[in-house]
Amino acid sequence: MSSDQTGAGQDDRRTDHRVRKSLRHSMTDGAFSAAMIGFGESFFAAYAIFLKASTLQVGLLSSLPQALGSLLQVFSNRLIRGLASRKRLVVSAALIQGLMYVPVALVFYFENLPVWNLIFFACLYWAFGMILGPAWNSWMGDLVAEDRRGAYFGMRSKITGAATFAAMLAAGYILQAHEYGTTNAQYRGFVIIFALALACRMSSVLFLAKQYEPPYAVIREAEFGFIEFLRQARFRNYGLFVLYLGVMTFAVYLSAPFFAPYMLGELGLSYLAFTVVNAAAIVAKVFSMPVWGLAADRFGARRVLSLTGLLMPLVPVLWLASTKLSWLIAIQLYAGFIWGGFEVAAFSFIFDTTTPPKRATCVAYFNMINGAALISGALLGSVIVRLDAAFMSGYLLVFLLSGLVRLGASLLFLPRLREVRAVETIGYSRLFLKVVSSMPAEGLVYGLIPFRRRGRKD
Repeated sequence: MSSDQTGAGQDDRRTDHRVRKSLRHSMTDGAFSAAMIGFGESFFAAYAIFLKASTLQVGLLSSLPQALGSLLQVFSNRLIRGLASRKRLVVSAALIQGLMYVPVALVFYFENLPVWNLIFFACLYWAFGMILGPAWNSWMGDLVAEDRRGAYFGMRSKITGAATFAAMLAAGYILQAHEYGTTNAQYRGFVIIFALALACRMSSVLFLAKQYEPPYAVIREAEFGFIEFLRQARFRNYGLFVLYLGVMTFAVYLSAPFFAPYMLGELGLSYLAFTVVNAAAIVAKVFSMPVWGLAADRFGARRVLSLTGLLMPLVPVLWLASTKLSWLIAIQLYAGFIWGGFEVAAFSFIFDTTTPPKRATCVAYFNMINGAALISGALLGSVIVRLDAAFMSGYLLVFLLSGLVRLGASLLFLPRLREVRAVETIGYSRLFLKVVSSMPAEGLVYGLIPFRRRGRKD
């Protein structure tokens, strides 16, 4: 063997070692980042209600920051070029995002317009958090092997879900402990959880900085304009997928911003009960996402996306049936199970249908459309919520409409999507049973029989 071949082999081994180490660091980064969400942004709406926000303000807080963050992602490639590194952009943006918890906590002392100031700083928080998205997706797409994406991101999602769940419960307990004191005592509870969120984000940044970034160059010939993307969207697999998620996001945000005021205001739930209801969805995600990921690897992301997309419209409609706490928890368990599969499949489908040179741009345009959809849905929902129809409250009306629009989006777009990888075929009912059978009540067992027999066709 020549010295050149020996040197190349050593370089490959060093690269493989750095990749494996980076993937472990990404798991840890994900756990701390998820804990930040559990302590912090999960309670932005509750914080706004504490500050006496109106329904319109709650709707804007839940949608405008994410929408602006999504729209700013169009500049992601320019920032990558300017910083000459995806890693540098991700680490810098994550650091600044975490620091936004300081002014978010301090808006309580702004005598004039505290809620509007909260919305402003939340916009900055989401802008820095989302502008790193395309760069991070491109970076991770180079680190994770194609045939392992579903399994890896499913396991990563299990870890991040567990971290979010633990952080949310801890935050809910802290807020509950301060709930019945003075206004200053209640505010102290929010300061504590936002400080913990900041600490978690700083820890996340440390592990992001330790990760290896494979060589990457922005190829100008691979870039294309947003208008061109929109013109071609209905003729291309990825374009149809983006349009589907855009309509789905619009439908989801018709109702999503209003679950918090519905539970805390209309139903009068305590902070702890509110946290338990929301955390139930995280529990279901923790148990289901790795199994959904294995299913996406074996049977295709499109199959999993179709199954969960057809089951999802039921989620908001179930809120019309009862106001009992046990029922709300059951709904959230179902929602977490369905969303776990939908998110894993959507994430895998992005990687399956985009090439590395175009991925950052494609993700940026996807998020721009998503941002426009979610602000539109939230604004329309805020109008409907205040109508209060004769036969049901405004809250229940937006929940019903959200379910109907979700169903329409799935029926219109899902049959037109194509699987791009060679995968095993399976019916929807059998896929559903395989996933459920791999989630025993005593805990998630990774790699049960239904997912280990890769040589057999169904």
